[in-house]
Amino acid sequence: MVVSLCMIAYNEAEAIQGLFSDISLQDYPHEKIEIVFVDSMSTDSTYDRMEQFKNTDYGFMDVKIVQCAKRNQAFSWNAALMTATGDVIIRVDAHARIPRNFVSRNVYNLRQGENVVGGGRPNISSNVSSWKMTLLAAEDSLFGSSVAAYRRPSTRKEYMDSLFHAAYRREVIAAVGGFNENLGRTEDNEFHYRIRQAGYKMCCCPDIISYQHSRNTLRNMIRQKYSNGRWIGLTVSECPGCLSYFHFAPFLFVMMILGLTVPAVLGHPFFLYILLLIYGMFDFVNTVGCCTVKNIQPQFILLPFIFPLLHVAYGVGTIVGLLQIPFWRKKISHSHAKEHIEKVKRKVIKNTVIR
Repeated sequence: MVVSLCMIAYNEAEAIQGLFSDISLQDYPHEKIEIVFVDSMSTDSTYDRMEQFKNTDYGFMDVKIVQCAKRNQAFSWNAALMTATGDVIIRVDAHARIPRNFVSRNVYNLRQGENVVGGGRPNISSNVSSWKMTLLAAEDSLFGSSVAAYRRPSTRKEYMDSLFHAAYRREVIAAVGGFNENLGRTEDNEFHYRIRQAGYKMCCCPDIISYQHSRNTLRNMIRQKYSNGRWIGLTVSECPGCLSYFHFAPFLFVMMILGLTVPAVLGHPFFLYILLLIYGMFDFVNTVGCCTVKNIQPQFILLPFIFPLLHVAYGVGTIVGLLQIPFWRKKISHSHAKEHIEKVKRKVIKNTVIR
């Protein structure tokens, strides 16, 4: 099997250095790996580092670099899909690290009859410090981040609704087309929804693992959560079926606080106290959990305050997204996103190589 390993980046000059090293060390035959980099018109040295990688002889079948005028993630991923010619297309994030056997284990599991495979994707932190380890603990926690099973190492083969660093047989992309360019942050949710609707299963395999760098500042983490929440709100009007109930937990939490604050101000705070008490119990239990499964850091004492900041940021983002739907729908009313999905499908079919 020829593999197209794809990565998109915008101003990720520092982040991609480790990933480039990982790619160069893959144990799958390099003459069967095609590298596809997409640079979204970076203003730092991202493109230069891609060129440097291309000009270094690692023995790969080919190294292709595409420049996209748009910074939209879905648009960039579509550019990668239309460039790739491999039997297998693997998506890897710029903020990732992958082990030496990452490509080979993906190929092995696809050869077992699967159509889409992936594995656990736990978070890691660069430039380790006590504070960054605290943020990493919050991001790794089920309470602070997500219940998505693929965020943690898998212990058994199981089928999921979504995967992060996934490997797709070319026929899957040819069947469902590309990413929906109307979406940001949730483009993979919608993409995987269409894959499931087409009858394909997404297999999380215990022998596949990759790693994602967590945000290294609380400010960036809060901004990320807010943006994630906002796109959940907007996506309700585009593809509600690709979202789960868990996506709306922070939204409900914020709405309950707002709703119960009114009677509290009027002299009836009982139910607000109950809500805060229940939340406080979960907050405390998960903080203790972080202390028992992680290397305890002094700043772990701040986790009970970090968790609600992340939840509120996400929930407020969802509220904002829902309120913006009418304006957003008007903005995308003349977009060609659906035509581009079909364009990717036609290009993938055209690029299919009979080997």
